[in-house]
Amino acid sequence: MQTQLAQLVATATQEAAAVSTRAEMEAYKARIVGPNGSLTAVMKSMATLSKEERPVVGKLINEAKKAVEEILAALQQKIENSEIGAALGAAVDPTLTSPDAAAGSLHPLTRTRERILTTFRKLGFTVAEGPEIETEWHCFDALNTPPDHPARDMQDTLYMPKSFRSADAPRRGEEALVLRTHTSSVQVRTMLTRKPPFRIVAPGRCFRRDAVDATHSANFHQVEGLWIDKNVTLADLRGVLDFFVKETFGADAEIRLRPSFFPFTEPSFEMDLRSPNLGRLSNRWLEIMGCGLVDPKVLELCEIDSKEYSGLAFGLGLERIAMLIHGIDDIRHFYNNDLRFLRQFA
Repeated sequence: MQTQLAQLVATATQEAAAVSTRAEMEAYKARIVGPNGSLTAVMKSMATLSKEERPVVGKLINEAKKAVEEILAALQQKIENSEIGAALGAAVDPTLTSPDAAAGSLHPLTRTRERILTTFRKLGFTVAEGPEIETEWHCFDALNTPPDHPARDMQDTLYMPKSFRSADAPRRGEEALVLRTHTSSVQVRTMLTRKPPFRIVAPGRCFRRDAVDATHSANFHQVEGLWIDKNVTLADLRGVLDFFVKETFGADAEIRLRPSFFPFTEPSFEMDLRSPNLGRLSNRWLEIMGCGLVDPKVLELCEIDSKEYSGLAFGLGLERIAMLIHGIDDIRHFYNNDLRFLRQFA
């Protein structure tokens, strides 16, 4: 039996050299391990052996079977390489780097965020962060937003169930927990935990009950800025924003401040940008952020003496800035995980 199995493996090895196509391999495989194959016939003969002979012969058959499987695997690989080579018009070189093994890269929103933070770090701002689930007090009340303000309506703000609890945002009484609608809540937390003077920027995700379209998303990102010190004025606000715009959009970029209203700043402004470096939007005034001087009532709510200190605040949409920098016309591209889009920023 041992001699028979050795001869079977030797014959299989010799015949494998002549196999070059998938059809030939299937016929070759059938001759050895098919229902009427030579190895199959030997395995069937196990039934005629005595109990004493079966362990010995079984071991020999398993060794032969393993050798045949290795021959078949090598043959399969040879034929697949041959087929790929024929399709490509050249032989396969297994040492070549796969064209699909592209290195990963930062998401365009991450790139834009880091670019913005780098700009404000040059002005002495540090980065601050806070929880995405917030109390109504941090998100609205401390920012001088009255209970009947439209921003607090169910159709605008996403409220958590009353039974929900968050260690990062303990309730003050019966107030609700919300998914923060802006990162201004980080400004509140900073004013409550740090003594002036300080300058911070707060990047992070925000959530609103918005219908998704080319310019809106229910999940988006903001970068808020806050500077609290003695004698902070509108001149400081304009200087900070002018520096940011020129660093981001080029030395020829201009800004203008239009009077507006926000509950947490007084006076309040919408800031417009104009730049010759924005493609089809070049040299047009575009609204990109809200800003103003911190309302004295907000300072008092956050336990800062408004007679001694003043401050400036601003908030911008990260997606909006990224779209202007890269000429992107649809916010949904940032979230579709389409590699054709993302690889443009590698």
